[in-house]
Amino acid sequence: MTRYAHNGEVRLAFEDLGGTGGDPLLLVMGLGTSRFWWPEGLVGALVERGFHVVAYDQRDAGQSSRLSQRRAASPLAALTRRAAPAYSAEDLTDDAVAVMDALGWQRAHVFGHSLGGLVAQRTAIRHPDRVLSVTSSSAVPSDAKALRTLRYLRPLLLTRFMRLHFPETPEGDLALALAVVGLLVAPGRPVDEGDVREFVEREAAHGVSSFRDEEAQSRQIGAKWTGGPLARIAAPMLVLHGEDDPLLRVAAARDTAAAVPGARLRTVPGTGHFLTREVWHTYAEEVRALAGLAADPGRTALRP
Repeated sequence: MTRYAHNGEVRLAFEDLGGTGGDPLLLVMGLGTSRFWWPEGLVGALVERGFHVVAYDQRDAGQSSRLSQRRAASPLAALTRRAAPAYSAEDLTDDAVAVMDALGWQRAHVFGHSLGGLVAQRTAIRHPDRVLSVTSSSAVPSDAKALRTLRYLRPLLLTRFMRLHFPETPEGDLALALAVVGLLVAPGRPVDEGDVREFVEREAAHGVSSFRDEEAQSRQIGAKWTGGPLARIAAPMLVLHGEDDPLLRVAAARDTAAAVPGARLRTVPGTGHFLTREVWHTYAEEVRALAGLAADPGRTALRP
């Protein structure tokens, strides 16, 4: 069931995915995608490990507010342009806290993927008293400015993304999602159409589809950050990354972990940018171990 939080005039859709009574875990998905892109299998693995899991749609995605009155350049141009953005990266972190407030959570573990990983990093910097632990998956480091961020990205794949065009029909939405996932999985790995159909059908049931609004994606990626360096993160931190990510170089994860004292880096062979079922239990175990570290400040490191 969809519920809503508010950050000023921005309405944020969120959903309780199970595990009431467990450790609070907030999921933040990536650029242009809704909360439905979190695989049910991964969510189930997290619930099984004692988490109360909630996912929300970032502003300009899913069922959350669209700032359609504010025009933006293409996503790539928005990353590098100097024009005033529609909103700040600080606003995106405040959105995460607004969802926590609506849930009555004073503190929570935060797990973000792709752009969501960047938001998770920044939430831990801006709101240290609200974050128990932070997991950043397949994301660039918050400290990276626009030109450095571009060096982490693989330009050939970005070009292929820009060429994807499908009709705005149920069949077209599925074809678009399959094409996107096909670009994001590790090279040579087949796409499980059943897994993709699962979240496309959930989106359709709620009247949304991902990757359709280029201007919304541009506003998200164009949000500028002035909130301080990664070194300010005090909460236990885990950095996850697929070693065969076709979109984002592993150097992004290495640099993120290196910038945060005590951060744990875990790279996974044979894994791309998309959260395929092969990593669900591995990632859930890693997030559980991180939560254990947060619960026991006397521990100094995660298991090897």
